[in-house]
Amino acid sequence: MGSGGMQVLGFTLAFIGWIGIVVSTAMPQWKISSYAGDNIVTAQAIYEGLWMACVMQSTGQMQCKVYDSLLKLESLLQAVRALMVASILLGLIAVFVAMVGMKCMKCMENDEPKKARMAVVGGVFFLIAGLAAMVGSSMYGNDVARAFFSPYTPVNTRFEFGQALFVGWAASSLTILGGAFLCSTCPRKETSYPPSRPYPKSAPSGGKDYV
Repeated sequence: MGSGGMQVLGFTLAFIGWIGIVVSTAMPQWKISSYAGDNIVTAQAIYEGLWMACVMQSTGQMQCKVYDSLLKLESLLQAVRALMVASILLGLIAVFVAMVGMKCMKCMENDEPKKARMAVVGGVFFLIAGLAAMVGSSMYGNDVARAFFSPYTPVNTRFEFGQALFVGWAASSLTILGGAFLCSTCPRKETSYPPSRPYPKSAPSGGKDYV
């Protein structure tokens, strides 16, 4: 596959992953109430996300409440929020930078090396955005798993992984993969050799023989 095709593939994967990160950040299903244990209550399901907590009734009606105060939130939730927002912003920058460096775009046609470097820079931004989202999702998932298996957590207050976590993991993986493809299109530096110096020609003899 040529560098142009690799750029299109990498940008497509990274862009789809970035959209998934945005969707995952906005979803309220980062963790859902667990039905493990003897006292199972199926009349309602509780969801908690980065921005709000929701309760879904058995009738299908959902009621959500946005978190009131930022300062009252747990430090882990604040850190995950910051990582996901940073990932979205970095991904937005990466989209514009990588688009400028794509061979199929008309921008910077007169400077091909700089155009190729712009695509690589966009890939680096995608890599950082994907890593930030992956770290944020993993931190949140680790906290959910730790609380679930803790003996001090009551059975009726345990939570499990929500759909948003799986979307975040898949989206960050796509973003990292796409960014890696973009970075792999980095143009190689051609080795330049100094021009060869011509050997001096010997002066023709005058035709006279000396005894």
